[in-house]
Amino acid sequence: MFLHADAVHPHFFSEVLTIANAVHQINEEILDKEIRVIGEQGEQLGIMSAEEALKMAIEHDLDLVKIAPGSVPPVCRIMDYGKFRFEQTKKEKEAKKNQRVIEIKEIRMSPGIDTNDFNTKLKNGQKFLSDGDRVKVSVRFRGREMAHTEIGEVLLKDYAEKCTDIAAMDKAPKLEGRSMSMFLSPKPTTPAKKPAKPKTLKAPVQEAESQE
Repeated sequence: MFLHADAVHPHFFSEVLTIANAVHQINEEILDKEIRVIGEQGEQLGIMSAEEALKMAIEHDLDLVKIAPGSVPPVCRIMDYGKFRFEQTKKEKEAKKNQRVIEIKEIRMSPGIDTNDFNTKLKNGQKFLSDGDRVKVSVRFRGREMAHTEIGEVLLKDYAEKCTDIAAMDKAPKLEGRSMSMFLSPKPTTPAKKPAKPKTLKAPVQEAESQE
């Protein structure tokens, strides 16, 4: 709703404008000699002074909002600015809720890892992949282990093989310094198909016996 300066305490009114300033110029802030005005329903109302357009907005208990300050002349729209900001905030919150940041989780192993530790790290990696995150699996070589890097490659390929149901290897094992790493990405999940409806069998049509 439009807030008239005479009807509201000046200090309160200035606070309202401060909030609005973060996004658009509205009402008395618009001082352009000429503006192009769009009505509440999107209709073109033509070019007029900001003062004249503001009077029209006040008559309909609405706000005058500058929506395209870079245009010549600037474009303003008559609208319920409070309702507009509420809907914009709602859309932004909805968009953020639907966004998901994909993280890269790292699993570290040694060439001499025992079976129990391997299985624990495998379960952790599978959980990360099921949650939609990428996983970097690394094998760190120490001292003389560098002479047998093929052990690390076998270990990583075995790890990837055990994740094939839920993940794909998007970067094969690669040796960098004293670490060999690979990257696994979660496979896209496909919605389960609806079971097909059972076909109804038509009863065979019996031919009427012809009477002689």
